[in-house]
Amino acid sequence: MPSPQPSQVSFSLNGQIVHAPAGSTILEAARAAGVDIPTICYHPTLTANAVCRLCAVEVGGARTLQPACVATVRQDMIVDTESERVNTARRVILELLASTVDLHEAPEIQQQTERYGAGAARFSGGKRRQFDLLDDNPFYVRDYSQCVMCWRCIQVCAEDVQYTFALTWGGRGLGSHVATFFDEDMPDTTCVFCGNCVGVCPTGALKGKVEYELELSSNR
Repeated sequence: MPSPQPSQVSFSLNGQIVHAPAGSTILEAARAAGVDIPTICYHPTLTANAVCRLCAVEVGGARTLQPACVATVRQDMIVDTESERVNTARRVILELLASTVDLHEAPEIQQQTERYGAGAARFSGGKRRQFDLLDDNPFYVRDYSQCVMCWRCIQVCAEDVQYTFALTWGGRGLGSHVATFFDEDMPDTTCVFCGNCVGVCPTGALKGKVEYELELSSNR
C-alpha cells in the first residue's frame, strides 16, 4: 500500500516556519501567513497563468526565481519573498511596464511601483505601446495603450467563467495586444457583453461606456 500523503507541509517563509495545506501555492500559503506578495496577472477567481512574474520569489536550491502563483509548497523548502534578487526583478518588471504602458489608471501597479522604487526613467528611451481607442459597442471601450497583457480578460471570457471566447491574442512584440478573432468589431463576435472582462481588468484598458463618457465630460 502506498503511504498516505501529508495533509500539511511545513516550510521556511522569510525565516519563519509556517504550515500550509499540501498542494497550496506559495502565494496562497504566504497570504494565509500574512505575507504580501505583489501580483498583476493573478486573480483569485481565475486560473493562475504566471504571465507577469511580479510574484516571483527565491526558493532555496532553485536556479531561477519561481512564480509564487503556480509554484507549490514542499516540505522543508526555503522561500524568500523579499530578497535583493527578488526585489531587483520586481523593480525591473515595473520599470519596463512604466516605460511602455500608460498606467495612470492602474492604482495597484502604481502602488507597487512606489513600493519598489521603480520608475519609467531608466527605460525612457524605448518605444511606448500606442493603440487607437476602440469604441465599437454601446457598453465598453478598449484602450490597449493601457493594457499590460495580463490576459485576465481572455481567461474570464473563455473556460474560466463565460465560455464565450470572444477575445484572443493578437500582434507581436510591442504590438502584442488583446484582440478579437480577425479583428472584428465586438458586436460581430461571440461577445454577450456580460462585463466580466471589464471587471477583471487591472489597468483601465477595458472601461464601461458610462464611466468613459463621464470622464470625458469632466475633462472638458
